Amino acid sequence: MNIQRHKPAARYSEAVIVNGLAFLSGQVPENTAADAQGQTADVLAQIDAVLTELGTDKRRLVDATVYLKDMADYAAMNAAWDAWVAPGCAPARATVQALLAKPEWKVEIKVVAAL
Repeated sequence: MNIQRHKPAARYSEAVIVNGLAFLSGQVPENTAADAQGQTADVLAQIDAVLTELGTDKRRLVDATVYLKDMADYAAMNAAWDAWVAPGCAPARATVQALLAKPEWKVEIKVVAAL
């Protein structure tokens, strides 16, 4: 089995590719001053960029996990998500409330895409 690590660091790789699937590590917002909708849009743009680097795109997502600091931000996150997800190509998805690593982060998203 061939395993490729994309942009490996000491603690994690930005993505790991195995058996035709790209497993992205959790993406977090760069613009922490934004509200939940803005932070979600920021994260989704980062996901787009990584998927492009890997030769795939959001139409090939198979799974997503959304971590929200506060479930009160669920509608705001979904507003950005719904504007972003490719029509007819929504992945399996779970959304959970989680204590994120930095208090200014409102959202973290982890996805799996087919190559």
